[in-house]
Amino acid sequence: MTTNHFRRTLLAAFLASAATVTFAQGAGFPTKNITFIVPFAAGSATDLLARSIGQSVTEQTKQPVVVDNKAGGGGQIAASAAARAAPDGYTVLITTNTTQSAAPHLYKKLSYDPVKDLAPISGLGKGGQVLVVRPDAPHKTVMDLVNYAKKNPGKLTFGSGSSSSRVAGEMLKQLAGVDILHVPYKSNPLALNDVLGGQIDFMITDTATGAPQVKGGKLRALGVSTMKRIPLLPDVPTIDEAGVKGYDMSFWFAAYVPVGTPPAVVNRLNELLVAATRSAPAKSYYESSGIEAWSSTPDELAKFQATDTVKWGKVVKAAGIEPE
Repeated sequence: MTTNHFRRTLLAAFLASAATVTFAQGAGFPTKNITFIVPFAAGSATDLLARSIGQSVTEQTKQPVVVDNKAGGGGQIAASAAARAAPDGYTVLITTNTTQSAAPHLYKKLSYDPVKDLAPISGLGKGGQVLVVRPDAPHKTVMDLVNYAKKNPGKLTFGSGSSSSRVAGEMLKQLAGVDILHVPYKSNPLALNDVLGGQIDFMITDTATGAPQVKGGKLRALGVSTMKRIPLLPDVPTIDEAGVKGYDMSFWFAAYVPVGTPPAVVNRLNELLVAATRSAPAKSYYESSGIEAWSSTPDELAKFQATDTVKWGKVVKAAGIEPE
């Protein structure tokens, strides 16, 4: 046997062995509980989606899924924790455009890199937001709110607990030409509590958080952030339709793991999560929250994220937001 032939034979054996190990990594996964890290507080849209998806993953694998809420820092605390986790598939970041495509434009320096540190698994959902005020608020329509803000610059306050919510409010200011004070929160449910309590005047929040309060009569919906009405709130006009022309702000959910996670494990997680988006627990969540089910391959999510990151850069710039 020649030296070259020996080398080729040895390489072929090594590659076959590596393929066998990689396959085994995926085929045997998971063998213990999986942790879903969520960048927002319990009760947030991302948290509720993570729990419904996790229920399905547990049903599929017979392994527990633990939801670990790490709110704060504009999602950086959770994203950094996920990025630093062992790349074995047992730590999954269930997140939104907040950490993956908006953050690079909202902060001068991030504690993680959305592309270099986190590998995409699958999309999980897409949704819109709703502008809400207290039922006793004097503003009955979006233009009531806008006109009041024009006559009383700086007196109205809006809260936000995510980049989508923050930029939604800033976009309203920019397109309507009004001065409204922003009040930041760690998550949307916390901001919503202060709308309910009268500490702030309004917020534009995800439908999963806001719609139940609207349907329960605790809040009044003035408009939705998408260009089309949301089936969950069919009688609520779009903000564009209500008079702020060109207004459009949606968001998305997706799953990521630390870069370096074996491809077979990534593929196995993709299978589990795609199936989870079609499961009964997830369907119930989508229907009750107004969120649209969405799944993808890892490559599709990577391309979508790249395009969305460019879009968010334009939106943040147009809204006049300076990176913190």
